[in-house]
Amino acid sequence: MRVLTAAEMGETDRRTVVEFGVAFGALMEAAGGAVANFARRHYPQARRVVALCGKGNNGGDGMVAARALAAEGVTVDVIILGRVDEVKGQAAEALARLRQETGVPVHEVEDAAGLKLALQDTGVLKTNGQPADLVLDAVVGTGFRPPLRGLAASAQDILNELSTPVIAVDLPSGWDADSVEQSVNGAFRADGVVTFTAPKLAHVFGYMTAGPVVVADIGSPKEAIPAGDGLRWTGGSKSIAEKPRPANSNKGKFGHVLVVGGSYGTAGAPGMASLAALRTGAGLVTAAVPRSIVDVVAGVTPELMVRPLEESPEGAVALSNVEGERLEELMKRMTVLAVGPGLSQRGDAGKVARELLARTTVPMVIDADGLNAFDSQVELLNGEGRTLVLTPHPGEMARLAGLTVREAEADRIGLARKFATEHRLTLVLKGWRTLVAHPDGRIAVNTTGNPAMAKGGSGDILTGIVAAMLAQFPEDVAHAVEAAVYLHGLAADFAARVMDEHTVLATDTVAHLSDAFRYRVKDEDGLSWICGLR
Repeated sequence: MRVLTAAEMGETDRRTVVEFGVAFGALMEAAGGAVANFARRHYPQARRVVALCGKGNNGGDGMVAARALAAEGVTVDVIILGRVDEVKGQAAEALARLRQETGVPVHEVEDAAGLKLALQDTGVLKTNGQPADLVLDAVVGTGFRPPLRGLAASAQDILNELSTPVIAVDLPSGWDADSVEQSVNGAFRADGVVTFTAPKLAHVFGYMTAGPVVVADIGSPKEAIPAGDGLRWTGGSKSIAEKPRPANSNKGKFGHVLVVGGSYGTAGAPGMASLAALRTGAGLVTAAVPRSIVDVVAGVTPELMVRPLEESPEGAVALSNVEGERLEELMKRMTVLAVGPGLSQRGDAGKVARELLARTTVPMVIDADGLNAFDSQVELLNGEGRTLVLTPHPGEMARLAGLTVREAEADRIGLARKFATEHRLTLVLKGWRTLVAHPDGRIAVNTTGNPAMAKGGSGDILTGIVAAMLAQFPEDVAHAVEAAVYLHGLAADFAARVMDEHTVLATDTVAHLSDAFRYRVKDEDGLSWICGLR
């Protein structure tokens, strides 16, 4: 699924109408209907709804939603920020239908005093009357540029002080659709967001709500969406993991992952990566670790195979393991190599990582100390002619790029794209809204995950998941890696729901991978859930 800018969304609407002959009124009807369906299903207790509408198309969507809710027996009021005669275009037609087909009261307000009175009359500002159960924010949408002014700003000040649930139509009013910031000042709060056709930049990069952000298909053909710069959503790749396995499956069909890592004191890291690879569906997983920690790693799960490696005096993997026939024996029948979990920077561990990259050709995932091995030799990280995936956190990315963390975080998209294209590899840049950058310049942004993942071991789990997906789908690297990142965060979301963000361990996400695999991005109403669990 593409992630669009405001201009691209406008172009999509234009092409839908002009080139594909879909009436704009039909798009508005579908949009308002989707909002009403979402409100009915997710707020079934809401018997009194207030639609706060602007004078443009976003307000028109809100008026259509108000009409649809009224037809279902919900008590609805519409508040227009401005005069009725100022409502123009398709929104004016939506208002006319609302008045013709329903008895929904329409309150027009021209100043702050009138707004406050209308909010009192409709129960948003609770007085002695019947309180409102739900507010639809349909003031401004994708075409808006901050800041809010006048009546809209007054309404924002009032609503943000109240506890009444708010559903944002398209965007919480006050958000710039092209914003890539996590938060903005001066926007309406929201308990849920329903947008249309495709997510915009703000939907995937912003933390608009603790509730869901969903996308409704309102009838724009896929061909109407501009190709753009290749920014897309990782959840669109999850379908690769939803295909049923053939009835005649065997372990040999799903790859053999080799995890190379571990050292004295860091046995848990390769164990967690290996466990995650098994749970994600790899046919076989072997952990190659120093002899002194073999028993600890083998105890992670009986399905895991272990390969004892010679170790240096410092307790790390010795360079002799990747020399001559030993390397050939180590890599025999392996289909994916994951290097770095717990590897350490002691002894010759860094040389081991560099030798594995130089002397093997199977798909390779490098994380943690495997990445640190290339800090001063970044030119060696070249994926030309092979599959190479790096999974750095911001600190590791900064070191690889020769930047400070602040500099690296200032333009995550630009940095990720530049590094991936120059080094011909796939880059998973972890952090708030993890990015997956591909060698061809495409980038996917991930929207799953939560603060529970800010604990040791999360990166090791991701390494195992990525390796396992590559083992199963070696011919579709982009979708395999994007799905891996999405599944990792989604499993953590399920873990946090059952437990608590404070108590979730990295291994708890592995226990919820089955929930993540079973989860379907689209719900029964055809809404794609970009953020939040239903």
